[in-house]
Amino acid sequence: MSGWTDEELEGISGAEEIEISPLRRDGSPGKAVPVWVVRVGDNLYVRSWRGRGGCWYRTALATGEGRIRAGGVEKQVGFVEEKDPAINDRIDAAYREKYGRYPGYVRPMVAPEARATTLRLVPRP
Repeated sequence: MSGWTDEELEGISGAEEIEISPLRRDGSPGKAVPVWVVRVGDNLYVRSWRGRGGCWYRTALATGEGRIRAGGVEKQVGFVEEKDPAINDRIDAAYREKYGRYPGYVRPMVAPEARATTLRLVPRP
């Protein structure tokens, strides 16, 4: 079970982008950054278009916590690295399906550099 309600999953995954604000090491919220989000099953995933060099990604990885806002939902989340190749294949397909009208941006999102930054969003109370 993912911990997301059906309404949250639909609202967030239906949004073109989410605003993601990883917490800084001192516990303060980072600057909100727009990122693409995809749904696979009952889970939500994000990737850094800039690969491991993305500032928001480095902060999210370091602290493991943050906040997202999209589709009428604002939620505290945890960030969990997704390393399973089979799940990442499904995430690639979800990016291609949802954002296929932007081929110049989708290609880097499914390339090894971005794929290595896949994070599952886990809702927090």
